[in-house]
Parts: sequence; C-alpha cells; structure tokens
Amino acid sequence: MGEVFKKPGVLMLNRYLKNLHLEASSGEDVLFHKKGFIEESFDILNWIGSPDEKAKHVLVGKFLPSASKQLQINHSAIVWNPNFNETPRSLCSNPCFSGYRKSLETGKLPCCFNCVPCDNGEITNGSVTEICEKCPDDQWSNPSRDQCIKRPLHFLSYEDNLGRTLAVAATVFSVIATSVLWVFIKHRNTPLVRANNYKLSYALLVSLIICFLLSFLFIGHPKEVTCLTRQTTFGFIFAVAISTVLGKTVTVIIAFNATKPGSRLQKCVGSYMSIWLVILCSLGELVICVTWLLCAPPFVDLDTKTIPGEMIVQCNEGSFVAFYFAISYIGLLAMFSFLIAFVARKLPHNYNEAQYITFSMLVFCSVWMSFIPTYICTNGKYMVAVEIFAILASNGALLGFIFIPKCYIILLKPERNRKGDITVKVSLRS
Repeated sequence: MGEVFKKPGVLMLNRYLKNLHLEASSGEDVLFHKKGFIEESFDILNWIGSPDEKAKHVLVGKFLPSASKQLQINHSAIVWNPNFNETPRSLCSNPCFSGYRKSLETGKLPCCFNCVPCDNGEITNGSVTEICEKCPDDQWSNPSRDQCIKRPLHFLSYEDNLGRTLAVAATVFSVIATSVLWVFIKHRNTPLVRANNYKLSYALLVSLIICFLLSFLFIGHPKEVTCLTRQTTFGFIFAVAISTVLGKTVTVIIAFNATKPGSRLQKCVGSYMSIWLVILCSLGELVICVTWLLCAPPFVDLDTKTIPGEMIVQCNEGSFVAFYFAISYIGLLAMFSFLIAFVARKLPHNYNEAQYITFSMLVFCSVWMSFIPTYICTNGKYMVAVEIFAILASNGALLGFIFIPKCYIILLKPERNRKGDITVKVSLRS
C-alpha cells in the first residue's frame, strides 16, 4: 500500500493481511496480495455523534493505491468531540526528540515509554525507536546525538604547544652539537682533542646530531615512511652513539694501563681496536632492526577506542617484542659502558673523561629506566612526547657531560690545553 503500509504501526498490522480474502457487506470481494497490499480505493469517514444519540459521517479523505499521493486527508473537514481541547494522541508519552531512544516501562502498555539519551557515538534521527544507531568507526555523535560527524585526529603536531616546544628543543640541541663538532674539528691538533681518540669523538658528535634531528620524525602526521624508519633508524644511531662511548671508555683504560712497564696493552695504543668495537656493537642493533623490518614492520594505525570522540593516528610498532628487544640491547650497551667508565673514573689524568662518561651514562640509564613505565602508561601524542623527551634528555646528557667541559677548556682556558698538562705521555692517534 505504498507510503501508508511503510509506517511502523501499519507494518505491524500488514503482516496479518497477507493472502487474505474478505467479502464486503456490499457483496464485493476484497483481496490482499501475498505482501499484504490491496489495490482497492477507500473512502475515509469521520463519524460524528450528536446529542440525539444519532451518528453521522463526513467524508474527510481517500486512499488511492494508484495515485502518487496515496493517502489524501482533508484536515479541515475533521470534526473532533467537543471534550477534546486538542487533537488526541494514541500515545500516553510524548514522542522522543532526536538524540533520544524509546525505553519501555515495565508493567505498562507499549504506548507508554521514557525517552533515554543515546550513548556517546550513537544517534537517532527523531523517529520513535528503541535502538540508537551506532556511528561508523571514523565518526562520532555530535552533542545533540542526532548526527554523526568526523572524529578529530589526535597526534603530536607542530601546531600543539607540546610539539612546538619539543621541536625547538631538538633544534637547539642539534645546533649546540654541531657547534661542538665545529670546535673539535677546528682544534683537532690540540692535545685535549687528541687525548681520547678524536675520531671517536667525531663519530659520537655526528651520531648525537642525527639523534637530535630524528626527533622530527616523531612530530607531525604519521605516515608509512616515517613509521617504518623512525624507530629502527633511531635504534641503530643510538646504538652507534653508545658503542662510541664504550669505545672511548675502553680507550681510556688502555691508555693508562699501557704506561705500566711490560704491559702488553702498549701494542693496542694507536690501533683500530676501539673502532672495531664500535662496529661490532652497532652491528648487533642493526641485525635486530633489519629482522624487525622484515618480519613485523611498523605501520600507520588508527585507534578509535582509547580516547572517546577522537581518532588517534599513531605508528603501530608491528612487534612490541622487537621494539623492546631493540631498546633492551641499547640499555645493555649503556649499562656496560657505565660499569666500565665507573671502574676507570679514578684513574689519574687531567683529561680523563671516564669521570664525565660515568656521570653521562648515569643520567642516560636513569632517563631510559624511567621511560619504559611512563611510555606504557601513556597513549596518543603523549606517548610520542615521552619518547622524544627521553631521546633529547639522554643525548643531552652525553653532549653536556662529555663535551661541554672540553669546550670550556678549549675556548675559555686555552692555557690548560697544552701537552705538558697531560700526565700520561701516550699518543692516542688512530
């Protein structure tokens, strides 16, 4: 019956009229089709009671199955009982507004119900319904719960104060590290620069600069390329930096023990042993990162569960086992470097940098020990911010404790940068 039988109330009645054959009082046959439709036209009458208890009727409309507007009602022709002040309703409850659903009351008729607001992420369009429609995963309900809107994207961007602050800090640290590298290259022939294997100092400074600049891969909208490269590249470069620190510490120990009469370590002075140590330690992290990329590479992930109403755009690490294994390998190198430097911290030498390495690695290990639980407990852009902070703080400790004291002597106390101030007459050229 077209529009009429599409109404909820009519649909409930319509299922009982399928394949029904009736005979009207006039003797005409009334036949309902298998879908409950009928092709007959009907007059709609309004029955009116009168004081003399006689009833009469008035034609107020028609139902025409073949017409485009099947149900035609003349509202002005309808006559209501004088006792009604307004049009009577078939419901004892007011219809629910958009954003609300019908909740039936226990023990009462279906026409009596309460209007309950839809939950977050669900809507209704104003029709009387007992179920709210759930919005798609990438959308969320508006405040009135009558429309689904796009979820705002949640990631650490340069527009955020947090992202902008971390970007500025990374820039400042990278500029400082570059300046220190320039100072060391310019004064490469001075005793202080050459005292602890200047080539390892260059390698450490370059790796620190790259680590600072890698912070920018963590800021901005995550993409496939950045997700694939940021953790693995950071892990490898970080391993190179820590391996270089380990190499510099081993160089200090070799230098002091080589001065003892009959020491076999004299053959190691000036050799490439420390450089090979850096290469071998770095290769371990390289193998982990390559295996990670081949077996379970990181990818862009959309999280709609963690923050209601927002969609977190993040890099899924692919394999958290590989991620924590890479971090653990770096932590193992850092702990080993700290222990070696701690043993060598009291060796008598004006330029003994084992003391500075000890302090730098102590700060380094403290930062990353605090990083793991904090990283697990945060989510979204704050998780990324925690990792960037750990990168900047740990690398800043290496830069500050190892190189700033040397720059102080080179630039402000050049009289202390003399060969006569070095108590151990050992050339550490490599």
